[in-house]
Amino acid sequence: MPSQKKKIRTHRRPGGYTGKVLRVNLTEKKIDVEEMDWESARLFIGGRGLFAKVLFDEVPPGTDPLGPANKVILGTGPATGTPVFGTSRAVLVTKSPATNLFLDSYSGGNFPVETKYAGYDYMVIEGRADRPSYLWIHDDKVEIRDASHLWGKLAYATESLLKKEAGNEKACVAVIGPAGERLSNLAIVQNEYYHEFGRGGPGAVLGSKNLKAIVVRGTQGVKTARPQEMLNYMNMFDEKVQAGIKAGPLAERMKFGTPLTLNFTNAFGICPTMNFKYGEYANASKIDGHAFREKVVSDTACYGCTIGCTKHTRAQFGPYAGVMVGGPEYETNSLFGSNLGNDNLDNVIYANVLCDDLGLDTVGTGNLVGWVIECYERGLLSKKNVDGLDLRFGNFEAVVKLLHMIAYREGIGDILAKGVKQASQEIGKGSDEFSMHTKGLEYPGYRPGIRSPAFGLAYAIAERGACHRRAWPVIAEQTLDPLTIKGRAPFVKKLYDQRIPWHCFSACDIPMLFLGFGHAEAAQALSAVTGWDFTVEDMQNLCERVASFIRVFNIREGASRADDTLAPRSFQPEEVGKGAGKALTREMLDTMLDEYYALRGWTKEGIPTQETLQKFGLPDIAQELAKIGSQESGRRGK
Repeated sequence: MPSQKKKIRTHRRPGGYTGKVLRVNLTEKKIDVEEMDWESARLFIGGRGLFAKVLFDEVPPGTDPLGPANKVILGTGPATGTPVFGTSRAVLVTKSPATNLFLDSYSGGNFPVETKYAGYDYMVIEGRADRPSYLWIHDDKVEIRDASHLWGKLAYATESLLKKEAGNEKACVAVIGPAGERLSNLAIVQNEYYHEFGRGGPGAVLGSKNLKAIVVRGTQGVKTARPQEMLNYMNMFDEKVQAGIKAGPLAERMKFGTPLTLNFTNAFGICPTMNFKYGEYANASKIDGHAFREKVVSDTACYGCTIGCTKHTRAQFGPYAGVMVGGPEYETNSLFGSNLGNDNLDNVIYANVLCDDLGLDTVGTGNLVGWVIECYERGLLSKKNVDGLDLRFGNFEAVVKLLHMIAYREGIGDILAKGVKQASQEIGKGSDEFSMHTKGLEYPGYRPGIRSPAFGLAYAIAERGACHRRAWPVIAEQTLDPLTIKGRAPFVKKLYDQRIPWHCFSACDIPMLFLGFGHAEAAQALSAVTGWDFTVEDMQNLCERVASFIRVFNIREGASRADDTLAPRSFQPEEVGKGAGKALTREMLDTMLDEYYALRGWTKEGIPTQETLQKFGLPDIAQELAKIGSQESGRRGK
């Protein structure tokens, strides 16, 4: 049962928040504006934490992710729209059709700020429209409009048409493509052409609700509670940025963006190659950060950020010459590059454009295509099975055709649209042995194994499935003992906890982490914005609270320790490189899990203890967990 909301008294509304929640019931065509639950806001802040609370309270256990009872919670945190750098971030939270578990997906650009300036901290979208629709938000004017003329259109065209209908180029559009309309587990929600809420099928959830797009334009502002403290924070931030530029790492990140990551992953032996079979790519220099920089035509930043990590690139040669995209990011570059045996960056750029337009997640889709190619090369799928395509590593023309088939669910694409976990289950023939996912979410661009035990643990414990956004140990792990699991559990927990406050605050973790910002800086910024007094201890408590809370949500949906695992290939001995002949074993992963769970205050089964939940302000969730345990015991007794 949902926890009971308690009214609290506040003498003054905190800064940063608008205090308003937009609720849209598509079934009843009803629009309401509600007041923020301030007690929950104080506990969970915003973003991932607060929206997880809303999901837990409002979506019943066992809800079909593609049924009308599932909800989409989309919005920001208190920092969005304030002078805090890097805070034009929004998060979409729902129950994932790919994993049947908790899903949070992030995007930047201007869309988050427009939502806040329209006057809403977040929106709750529920029910299902009886016809294709889109949501129009212009400050206090909110309408559910007909989208029949847009259904079936590609994402880029839809966004352009909706901007014209809005009559305002500053209006921001979040949209699904054909993949979302056809309920693919790989479907994204795209905004401003080159920003995406990806991973886990959020586009399919909108598609299941017959919601083609959300258009938002805001003209209101947002106030911070303590302007002088905010100014002090911003001056400190600017000094750190200037020092970071002089020191080198931040300057490199600003120049090359995320594609520079490939230089590190390949050097460390964790670059996904040929469906994650290898961690080193022989032709990496043709697609690494330096090669990528030659394709860059402009550098852009999200609203209110000075880092400028988005790189707009243009294909220069061959059949895709002239095609341009905001990206590709490292994930796309590795998964459509090395993972497919493709050393042509122009091909990667086109794959990025095509996936965006079709509404496909480049991470999950690049992973999936690598698996399909291996199935074909092993003889598990014949040319007839794949509709006449010659699917070989390096054959990009076949990949292009396959992407269309996946988005439109044509031929083999109907199975593949379900994602690599479900596709491997349907194809069978042992293909699940090299189906690269955790909990149903495809591996991103990092190959866990003995060369990176930390990524192995990070994938295993992430609530939404294999995820690099929870912890990013690429460079820092090199300071630990190589080819061992020593120190990995506290290391991963530290990385994980560094990000939680920023994700609740609604800030991009890239500039924060490259500047070395931690709980002290998060507490300083959050106090200045809201006027609430936060300490370093408060930030750590927030981390424990959010981690345990979402863990309980997943337990309620049937998850257990058995789901905290890796693809079988991750336990195979390395074939090349420094780790040749050695392997990360299941026993090693179990040891890391035991240690990680203990650090969290969870049992060996990965269940938060009653003491832990009580300690971090979740007595009602402790009661819910106790009920779940009683029900499970009853079922086993039968």
